Parts: sequence; C-alpha cells; structure tokens
Amino acid sequence: MTLRGEYEPSAQQWVREQVAEFEASNGARANVLARTGDPIVVITSIGSRSGKLRKNPVMRVEHDGRYLAVASYGGRPEDPVWAHNFRAHAEVDLQDGADKATYTVRELPDGPERDEWWERAVETWPTYGDYQRRTDRLIPIFLLERVD
Repeated sequence: MTLRGEYEPSAQQWVREQVAEFEASNGARANVLARTGDPIVVITSIGSRSGKLRKNPVMRVEHDGRYLAVASYGGRPEDPVWAHNFRAHAEVDLQDGADKATYTVRELPDGPERDEWWERAVETWPTYGDYQRRTDRLIPIFLLERVD
C-alpha cells in the first residue's frame, strides 16, 4: 500500500468504529456491514480538499481480482464525499480481509462496461437497485484495478 499522510477519521461514528475494528484485527473482524452481515472492504483515499487520508467501508463487489466501489449513498440525490476523492486522486489503497494493495480508480461511464459491472453490483447486493430507483442521478461506479 502506497498512500501516506495524516489520517482523518470519518465524522460518522459507525464508520470510525468499523474502520478501527477492521484495521485492529487486520480485517478479521468488522469485515461485514453490521446491519446486514454482507462483506465489506475498506478503501483509503486522499481527501479532495483536505489532502488527508480518508477510510471508508464499502460493499465488497469483486470479480477476477478487480473491485467495484458503488457511490450509492443510500439513494440520496448527491454523491458521497469519497466519490469526489476518487475523482481527484485516481489511486487508492484497498484492504479485503488481510489482503492489502494499491489500486487505480476509473469511473465507469454509461455504456456496456458499466452495465456489466452494475449487474454484478446488484447481484452482490440487491439493495443497490433500490437505491438507483430512489434517485434521479445515475449512481457513479468506480472500477479498482490492482497496481502490481
């Protein structure tokens, strides 16, 4: 993992607590979303304004070693803050269980590749389909590919 800098914990208590427990156990605990039991990964990005390291638990959508980060924000009308971080800095660190690596980030535009990955996301966590129906925005999705 290559990102360095000062870490600024989330303003949301549940995010702070989940990330802290996940990291303290090297991904052995707090590796599922508390309210559903679905698996998560923790993604570290660089704040688009602050330049500080930000860490977020994100639903685990993986295929052939690549991951998808879905900026659903529960179907709200705006993107989550981390989506802006991804757009400003196209490299993140991702931890899946004990596996840690650096990934490049690419937002998928509307089209066949996005459709294929969106289908995977909804198969993994059907709630994403509900979130898309709640909002007028096209939920941004980001493909993460490992840097060797």
